[in-house]
Amino acid sequence: MTQPGRSHPDSPLTGIAFKIVSVAVFVAMSSMIKAAGPVPTGQVVFFRSFFAILPIMLFLAWHRDLRGALYTKRPVSHFLRGLVGVTSMALGFFGLARLPLPESVTINYAQPLLVVVFSALILHETIRFYRWSAVVVGLVGVFIVSWPKLTLFGEAAAFGGDEALGAIATLGGATASALAMILVRSLVHTEKTSTIVIWFSLSAAALSLVSIPFGWQALTMDQAALLVGAGICGGVAQLLMTEAYRHAEASVVAPFEYTSMLLAIAVGYVVFGDVPTLHMLVGGLIVVGAGLFIILRERRLGIERAAAKEATPPQ
Repeated sequence: MTQPGRSHPDSPLTGIAFKIVSVAVFVAMSSMIKAAGPVPTGQVVFFRSFFAILPIMLFLAWHRDLRGALYTKRPVSHFLRGLVGVTSMALGFFGLARLPLPESVTINYAQPLLVVVFSALILHETIRFYRWSAVVVGLVGVFIVSWPKLTLFGEAAAFGGDEALGAIATLGGATASALAMILVRSLVHTEKTSTIVIWFSLSAAALSLVSIPFGWQALTMDQAALLVGAGICGGVAQLLMTEAYRHAEASVVAPFEYTSMLLAIAVGYVVFGDVPTLHMLVGGLIVVGAGLFIILRERRLGIERAAAKEATPPQ
């Protein structure tokens, strides 16, 4: 996690490397969850949250920051962020079980686009024409990916509507995730990154236990191993992603999130026999293009703001 005095934003190659590895580990996590087969969603959320705590705790203990990370004056805000995050995970995992891996990953790309929307609606940030245009184009791409799953005359009819539910749930999960990011933006003003991460994992694990009365099931050894592995991967990936943003600026690192699309296509084909459809490829490219446009434009505006600030004479 980010430690005071340990930030090195001038190491872009290191940051990019951490980001790519974190993306690969996140794809491995999703693959393990999908390979575990039909498991109640709440149970999956518990394994993902509870076993993610292990690598995070070890990392914090290594840096002698465990006690400091657990301290907070805003437990209610952390609980609310956890509630929204659990909703996002539950919807995402529900969709993942019903969609091919590449489609699930691609629809989740709606999340950064929706963050822009919620930033305007909730935080009242000024969003100009170019970013709104990119958001609209990106959401059209998500619609293209989702359409074959939603139409009554396409694949959804053949699967009894299961894939339609998966597409809707995945998009709902991306929406909840975007709301969670807005809550995180509020928390970062007073809380350390390590505090936000550990409180989320703890609250998510606790909240997932509410789903026990709705029917958890006995797991096979293979299922248990896959879900434990998924949880550990989730924690490791979170640490790697945090390290990526510690070594390089967000605008440098963020575009490499889209390597997950290539990895998901490869894993989906090799492991699950998922062949990417034309809708998925075309829609995915549109979503990736819109996301990259927003990232690159924000980088340019950031450079312009920094230059203007330097050029302004001191008062």
